[in-house]
This record gives sequence, C-alpha cells and structure tokens, in this order.
Amino acid sequence: MTLETLLAERAIYRALVAFARAMDARDWGALTQLTTADITADLGAGKLGGREQLVANMRSFLDDCGPTQHLLGNVLIEVNGETASSRAYVSDLHKGTGEFAELTFSTLGDYHDQWRCEQGEWRMCHRSKLNRAHIGDIRVLGAGPSGWDVAAGR
Repeated sequence: MTLETLLAERAIYRALVAFARAMDARDWGALTQLTTADITADLGAGKLGGREQLVANMRSFLDDCGPTQHLLGNVLIEVNGETASSRAYVSDLHKGTGEFAELTFSTLGDYHDQWRCEQGEWRMCHRSKLNRAHIGDIRVLGAGPSGWDVAAGR
C-alpha cells in the first residue's frame, strides 16, 4: 500500500465522519463541500439526483426531528486511482420533539458510498443506505418527501 493510498483513505474516512456530523448539526451547507454536484443516492425513499435533492430529502426527515446521532463503524475503504468506494455500518438515533419528545427511532444500516477525487478533494458521488433494522417510533421523524408514507415507511 502506498502513502498516497493511505492518505486517500484517511481523507475519505474524515469526509464520512464530517457527513454524519453535518446531518446531526443540520449543517446542510457543509454537504456541498463533501459531495459532487451530480451526486446520486438511494436512502430508502426513492432515487435522488444532485445535491439539492439529497439535502431536501434529508431535511424532510430531520428538520422536524429532535437531536440525532449517526455513529459509523466497521469502515472499509477501497481506493482505485481517482475513485474509491467505502462501506460503513451506521447506527442512528433520532429523538422526538414536541408531542413525541419521549420517543426515539433508530436504524441499523450500512452505507455504501462511491467517491471521486476532484481538484485534490475526495467527494462523495453516490450513497446507498441499506437498512437492516428499525427500532422505536418512526413518528419522531419529519414527514419525509412529498408522497412518502412515514407510518408505512414508504
């Protein structure tokens, strides 16, 4: 393994952590620095294209939610020149607010991400989230994207 590969892995790992922290801080502008303009995603509520759709989707769930914490673990990163892939377990906790303040909702999942190096910076260009389990009450989340049935999870 070369020093260049190790540095790329470290940069990607830091970007993964920064992405999770940006979601928890509701720092939607930070995602611009962490993603490509043409990012695609499938987070479980339909396919998304571009930063605006990605952020709008996340906001539809998190803006009306209480505090959240997205914890990452068992991270695997494969670098192949100017592209890379990563997989990371995610355990996320969502706390309710208002009438749902005593409720929580968690998922156990796996992020599968694709990365591109643009102008010396590693940026996410695709994210898929594979949900393995849900625990708690989904009503702590916001309504989700238009037409999405929160109670049914679709």
